[in-house]
Amino acid sequence: MNSLFEIQPEKLNENVFQLLGKDWMLITAGTIDAYNTMTASWGGMGVLWNRNVCYIVVRPQRHTFTFLEKNDYFTLSFFHEKYRDVLKFCGARSGRDVNKAAETGITPMVTGNNAVYFAEARIVIECKIIYYQDINPNNFIDPSIAKNYPQQDYHRMYIGEIISVKIA
Repeated sequence: MNSLFEIQPEKLNENVFQLLGKDWMLITAGTIDAYNTMTASWGGMGVLWNRNVCYIVVRPQRHTFTFLEKNDYFTLSFFHEKYRDVLKFCGARSGRDVNKAAETGITPMVTGNNAVYFAEARIVIECKIIYYQDINPNNFIDPSIAKNYPQQDYHRMYIGEIISVKIA
């Protein structure tokens, strides 16, 4: 387990393209009594509405979607490469069927806002949901984007204000 300490979001010295697209993350929503986590490699970080934000996209059939809809907070947990199998497992299995933390040996923890993250993470970003929007295929200017939706199961985008950033 890592000891995490809090930093200002502006002090996070990481390449977000590497973090999100290559390293992957666990998106977690819910409370310690009822939560789900899923692996994701799509999203972003930046400044919007004069706030530091993250955005994530989750398809409605994902179990985590239900928890995002019922809770105000979510976390993004980033891990060292040695946890790649954990990330693969959490991306391939549904929390409806298995307890992902128990199956993989990662340790759920809670923030001061009762959001769930994992003790083994090297970076944890806690966000408060401030906006959501369903992806609308009518707005695809580049028609090749549609190939990401062969079943027309368009993501919901959540924008979360960054409440805290913790690093190992």
